[in-house]
Amino acid sequence: MSSSRTQVAIVGAGPSGLLLGALLARAGIDAVVVEQRSADYVLGRIRAGVLEQVTVDLLDEAGVSERLHAEGLPHDGVNLSFDGVLHRIDLKALTDKHVVVYGQTEVTRDLMQARAAAGLKTVYEAQDVAVHGFDGAQPSVTYTVNGEAHTLHCDFIAGCDGYHGVCRASVPADALQTHEKVYPFGWLGILADVPPVAHELIYAHSERGFALCSMRSATRSRYYVQCSLDDHADRWSDDAFWAELARRLPPQVAAQLVTGPSIEKSIAPLRSFVTEPMRFGRLFLAGDAAHIVPPTGAKGLNLAAGDVGLLARALDEHYRGSNRGIDTYSQRCLQRVWKAERFSWWFTSLMHQFPETGSFGQRMQQAELAYLTSSQAASTALAENYVGLPLPL
Repeated sequence: MSSSRTQVAIVGAGPSGLLLGALLARAGIDAVVVEQRSADYVLGRIRAGVLEQVTVDLLDEAGVSERLHAEGLPHDGVNLSFDGVLHRIDLKALTDKHVVVYGQTEVTRDLMQARAAAGLKTVYEAQDVAVHGFDGAQPSVTYTVNGEAHTLHCDFIAGCDGYHGVCRASVPADALQTHEKVYPFGWLGILADVPPVAHELIYAHSERGFALCSMRSATRSRYYVQCSLDDHADRWSDDAFWAELARRLPPQVAAQLVTGPSIEKSIAPLRSFVTEPMRFGRLFLAGDAAHIVPPTGAKGLNLAAGDVGLLARALDEHYRGSNRGIDTYSQRCLQRVWKAERFSWWFTSLMHQFPETGSFGQRMQQAELAYLTSSQAASTALAENYVGLPLPL
């Protein structure tokens, strides 16, 4: 067995783990990233694409935002469709902020390339990853690569390895409190190299169910329709998907829809999940390892970026002589997490068809929309949450 040492061992080479590594490198803190999958697999995951200003600022701070600013699509507004009528929420006018559409795959690619160019160590295809000793003074991460066992000694472990990762699973069950809501539907999504149907995102509520018109670039679109949990993507031809999407959009929007072959097609279940706390001795959880939100509010990647932004700041303070940041890490993250969970739950409840709500629930959705579009205060509350809340001090 070989061994080595670093200051921070980061488990998981998704965008949160790589962003943490970049922020720590800027602060002069040594970190090694350990990832169970291959680099190609990590890059191949099709995920989020709407970035809050906080996330953009952190990518600026990490020095990996040049392509984002050159190719990202700033959006000053977002559209809600009810009963075939579009209602635009002017994010910029209400908050003086906007969001940027730039795919998570591209964020990950930029972080990977910057890390490789800087000569920083990332271990891909690590097998049998395990975390040890985080409740004491000498934590470590063990793994094997090509049959060779390795021990990585460290001061701290950052668990950025997702919902199914080993870090949260290694915490004693009686030390965790979890909260979860599983929604009674999923999203069938496709990615296609066709121009977006509109310049800004459209969230559509219809009698047939929810639909979302999003994009990854000016030539690549991402579309979703609400579906049942027992559905399967292989039951849907491309033509069937495009036809169903068009039925859920306002007629003037559907008339502009450009269709084409799908690059990727999949169904994602929706859930809300939070585990508390997010720190266990010298182990810190971040991103999907600690919380999941339904994608309606576009918060998943942004919450993960906020977590590692706070963690990088806390570790920098530690190595400068103060433990305030690491002692309050969980509390400060969860303040923001629960607000984002509330918004994502509320927005999901507003826009989707719920089988159990009946006519009363539908009338409540209509009343909520009427209030939202007639009250500047209500529109501002939506806009403030959509563009993203600031990191706690």
